[in-house]
Amino acid sequence: METLAATGEELRLVDPLVWKASAGVSSRIPAVGSSVYYFPQGHADQASSLLDFSAVPCLRAYVLCRISSVRLHANPDTDEVFARISLDPRVPPATAPVQPQTVPSSSSSLCLPGAQDNGHRNLIYFVKVFTPSDANAVNGFYVPRSYAESIFPPLDLGDATPAQTVTVHDVHGKSWTFRHIYRGTPRRHLLTSGWSNFVNSKRLITGDSLVFVKNSSGEVFVGIRRTSRSCAPATLNVDMEEKHGGFSRSVRGRVPPASVVEAVLLAGMNLPFEVMYYPRAGSPVFVVSQEVVDAAMSVPWTVGMRVRMSVETDDSARMNCFNGSVTKVTIDDAGMWRRSPWGMLQITWDDAEVSQEVRDVSPWQVECVDAGPQGKIPRSIRNIWC
Repeated sequence: METLAATGEELRLVDPLVWKASAGVSSRIPAVGSSVYYFPQGHADQASSLLDFSAVPCLRAYVLCRISSVRLHANPDTDEVFARISLDPRVPPATAPVQPQTVPSSSSSLCLPGAQDNGHRNLIYFVKVFTPSDANAVNGFYVPRSYAESIFPPLDLGDATPAQTVTVHDVHGKSWTFRHIYRGTPRRHLLTSGWSNFVNSKRLITGDSLVFVKNSSGEVFVGIRRTSRSCAPATLNVDMEEKHGGFSRSVRGRVPPASVVEAVLLAGMNLPFEVMYYPRAGSPVFVVSQEVVDAAMSVPWTVGMRVRMSVETDDSARMNCFNGSVTKVTIDDAGMWRRSPWGMLQITWDDAEVSQEVRDVSPWQVECVDAGPQGKIPRSIRNIWC
């Protein structure tokens, strides 16, 4: 049986801007009412275990749909945000009216002090990667001065040891109370009393990222991005934890296998279906704007092209740009996902560290910066998007 953590049933909705800050500015979900391509192969990559598609009579590599609704939630066990996206392949997307956005686009001003989002609500946030010293109950959690002054109420710096009590809400709406103090040599902003309880309750470890958000009403929220570089200890029964909805640091996906198979089955039958998307590092969104995909597939991709990919840093302070060369272009004409463009480009990155994490990418994930030597375009690639 799927758990509430897995299905999102009866879970409270998360404010779209708080969700966006917790997910990361590079996470993009197209607007409700827009035309998108659903890529089952990418959906399968987010499953928590191996999938069995033997009961699916028609496996389609991609399905043109319209987004009918988006609901934003957070996993009650891990605090990771996720979205439930309802897709309808029956309505001709070209004639479907575009509705107002449910999720802020990449142009929304999820930024540091002074900016506004498209909905004219001030949103201030910062991200800090959890360090070993942050777990120390004596030292407390260090908050950089510019962030502390923008997120928390002002301290009376005339006091010998300025301090106050602050209340922060997690993504589920639960309140946490911390002591905010300005002390030390040199003086630093710290969260002390109450912090250790939060760390233990949320099972934070080095590498997790904390996202502090303040909305226009002055309410402060905290979200968590679990590090993708950690995994469960060898003694931990991850499958048992997932089965019963418990906390897990499995490097596998969070999406129940049965829900993926059901979505692929309904999509193949041209019936409405729902998908769950977790915006985790290394897991690109598998519901992509039709306009974006069509533009990417209009490029005659060949070996030797130079490309650029933008990757958000762990603390969301900036977007890093990585350059590389296309070393292989492949469309599988005979496999399970026949003629799928998902991951069709193999890239050798100039930065060796990136090569280990992202080698096979989809055309819409990168930007062509130099066409390079013009080779012959494989026939299967010329015809795939006709």
